Amino acid sequence: METEKVGMREFRANLAGYLEGGRPLAISRHGETLGFFIPAQKRSRKADVEAMRAAAKELDAMISAWGASEDELMWEYQEIRRTSRLKKRNAK
Repeated sequence: METEKVGMREFRANLAGYLEGGRPLAISRHGETLGFFIPAQKRSRKADVEAMRAAAKELDAMISAWGASEDELMWEYQEIRRTSRLKKRNAK
C-alpha cells in the first residue's frame, strides 16, 4: 500500500477525517515531506459497545454487593459534585 501525500494545510483542515480514515499519510509542505501520520489500529464499534456492556455488568454487580439503593447512590454522587464545586470556588 502506497502512502498518500497530503499538504500540511489540507491535513490540518481535514484532520478529523484523516484520523477516522485510518490510512497512513505523508505530510508535506512545499512538496517536501515533513513527517508521517501512522494511525493506531482501529477498534471496531462493536468491540467498544461490548466493552461498555461488560463494564456496566461489573458496575451493577458492585452496586448490588454494596446493597445501596439508587437514591443513595444519587445522593452520594450529588454530594461529591457539591464538594468538588466548593473546593474549586474556594481555590480562586
